[in-house]
Amino acid sequence: MVTHRADTSNPARIPALGVRLAVLVVVSIILMVLDHRQNHLGAVRQAIGAAVYPLQVIVDAPFRLWNWLGESTSERNELKLEVSRLQAERLLTNARLQRMTALEAENARLRDLLEARAQVRDDVRVAEIMAVDANPYRHNIVIDIGQREGVYDGQAIVDASGVIGQVIETGLATSQAMLISDPSHSLPVEVNRNGLRTIANGTGEFGRLVLPFVTNNADIRPGDLLVTSGLGGAFPAGYPVAVVEAVNRIPQEPFADVTAVPAASLDQVRAVMLIWSATDAVEREPAVE
Repeated sequence: MVTHRADTSNPARIPALGVRLAVLVVVSIILMVLDHRQNHLGAVRQAIGAAVYPLQVIVDAPFRLWNWLGESTSERNELKLEVSRLQAERLLTNARLQRMTALEAENARLRDLLEARAQVRDDVRVAEIMAVDANPYRHNIVIDIGQREGVYDGQAIVDASGVIGQVIETGLATSQAMLISDPSHSLPVEVNRNGLRTIANGTGEFGRLVLPFVTNNADIRPGDLLVTSGLGGAFPAGYPVAVVEAVNRIPQEPFADVTAVPAASLDQVRAVMLIWSATDAVEREPAVE
């Protein structure tokens, strides 16, 4: 039995497809012309746009988020740079203000020193402190003048407020001095109010002196000004040394417990004056033949 397969290929279908395509093209052209001239498809486009808009937003969201994050990061970096710049400017301004404050304080100290120099009857010379002894048990300083300027061992040193100490060793261009607060230093003083004479000793503390040889019945009280007595020849008479802080009279003891506060700020001084008394000046003058 012979079976014949039906021929499904129909040559007539090819022209039918071409006709359909041509019809679609013609219809499309007609719709484009009508829409261009009379806008008949505007409502359709709006409906399609409204339907597609959420999809556009969803698709565009990652790109917008990325751009926003990029802009935010850039702005944060710029803000960080600006903050860093402002902080640097603030630190520089504070440093300049502190320097100006220090210079103003230094100028004030120098003015006080010059005014005190004008009031001193003896011959004086201003010197700068170059170094301070690092040993806490020795209150020594180094000043920037020495034998070339006529400095001698034992010479008195003062500032605008009072006695600082005295020279203990001289070099050609520098000298070493001991402050009155050094534990090994003793200074003849007298009470300015009544002339009571005694000795002021250093304690190793910048703000404290002791008067170990004041009798229990001596006329001395807190607030009394102690000045150099001139005894011993090292310090000219009349220079402020300290102010009596406390007087503790102990029964059955020969001496009272007396403490005083130095008139000068020994741990803050930067410039000092060396004193040549009138006697020293006469001794330094060459003999006239």
